[in-house]
Amino acid sequence: MARVVIRPPTADDEDAFLESMRASRSVHRPWLYMPETPDAYKTYIARVDDPRAAPFLACRIQDGAIVGFLNISEIVRGNYRGGFLGYGGVAGFGGQGYMTEAMQLVLREAFTRLNLHRLEANIQPGNARSIALAKRCGFELEGFSPRYLKIGGRWRDHERWAIRKESWRTT
Repeated sequence: MARVVIRPPTADDEDAFLESMRASRSVHRPWLYMPETPDAYKTYIARVDDPRAAPFLACRIQDGAIVGFLNISEIVRGNYRGGFLGYGGVAGFGGQGYMTEAMQLVLREAFTRLNLHRLEANIQPGNARSIALAKRCGFELEGFSPRYLKIGGRWRDHERWAIRKESWRTT
């Protein structure tokens, strides 16, 4: 039985989103830095209308609580048909399977409605929870990129995890 839905963020989500991200700061850092101000949130939701992006909030069905976010970015069409996936859970909802459910829903969106062939998740080696989620959902380790992305003002190493449409599991 489904416990989570995914949907694009809206202006109406601003207060709940910002509160969730501020409360999750210690869980997210140093792995990622999400919007924590109204101006940063406005920039974030502007991506909803960008054809190169597909941001989603994961919300608990029973009460609508935001339990996580999953953002497909830098979508490239043509012969590549792929994008990059970033994600994070909200503090207080970890270890309950919500992000696994949400990831499966996002993969279905990516490989059906968006008609992508490949998604790549670049994860810092010490981020065990994100790596475990990627593995659980069928991502495969493809490589290592030293000093790959600048996060929190520092260039950080990343493992490259990817999933292709033909290896995607719908269950």
